Amino acid sequence: MASANDADYLTLSGLSFESNGSPLPDQHGLLHLKRGRRIRIEHCEVIAAGGHGILLEQIEGEIAGNTIVGPQGAAILSRDARGLVIAGNTVQSAGNNGVLVWRSQSGDDGTLVADNRIEAIAAQDGGSGQNGNAINVFQAGNVIVRGNRIRSTAFSAIRGHSASNLQLVNNCCSDVGEVALYAEFGFEGAVIANNTVDGAAVGIALTNFDHGGRLAVVQGNLVRNLRPKRPEGADPDDLAGVGITVEADTSVTGNVVEQAANVGIGVGWGQSLRDVTVTGNIIRAARMGIAVSVVPGAGSALIANNLIADTPLGAVVGVTWKQPVTKDLTRGGADRFAQLTIGGNQTR
Repeated sequence: MASANDADYLTLSGLSFESNGSPLPDQHGLLHLKRGRRIRIEHCEVIAAGGHGILLEQIEGEIAGNTIVGPQGAAILSRDARGLVIAGNTVQSAGNNGVLVWRSQSGDDGTLVADNRIEAIAAQDGGSGQNGNAINVFQAGNVIVRGNRIRSTAFSAIRGHSASNLQLVNNCCSDVGEVALYAEFGFEGAVIANNTVDGAAVGIALTNFDHGGRLAVVQGNLVRNLRPKRPEGADPDDLAGVGITVEADTSVTGNVVEQAANVGIGVGWGQSLRDVTVTGNIIRAARMGIAVSVVPGAGSALIANNLIADTPLGAVVGVTWKQPVTKDLTRGGADRFAQLTIGGNQTR
């Protein structure tokens, strides 16, 4: 309906763009802007796009205070941003994704995604997680996602794929189909702090050390009501009912996890475990409090000074992938595993 190429200092304000859902050409948006500086789209409505709502390519500027309802694709898709702020928008009933921040090759991006309200995100085109996300960051480094209210997504609330130095802070997420806050594949550096997750298959996951995923801080999050099943399309071998799961070079501290159908905090996956600390957390009402990999070849972990309650299979349990293979290591037997330091935990 509106497009611009190589246009600088362009402002769209207070306009309404409404389609009848007629299909757009592949990889097009109802509003489609390419290669522009100082772009502003503010206080506009984009309704019933037959593809993406707003598509931005190599854009510098601000997308703020808009309402995007019922796009068949993504509400907002940015590719190869030059310095972008996506803030204060309302996204409802998207067919496949809410806000996408993508790059054609891994590199610095620096987009700020803040204070948006995103709800009812479907995965109409299926897949195992490429659709159904409120916010998805792909190959884009140094992106900050903060203060967003996210509700009812088919897969993730916020999903980072090969996105280094990603910050997910102060977001409020509920009724999430799969992993609420996700950093996966070849990322180096992630901070996931002070978020609330209420209702998901997995609350927070930092995975794929086998593909270079490493180096993170998980701090001060409240995670509860973790369901025992992932959505259709997810890998049936993946865990569900898990509060927090991490693998490599990660500090997990000061979090509260409650009502996890399977595991409060998972440490490592098979041999994918290196240099993880789990300290000062509260875990309540989980089948296992902390599940730590004891597969031969798994690396080191420090598990100390946590408060763990109401965990029928044990407060700290050694596992081989999904399978518990030890009794509660806080009550003895931890000395069998030289790579583990377990102490000072309060259990009941």
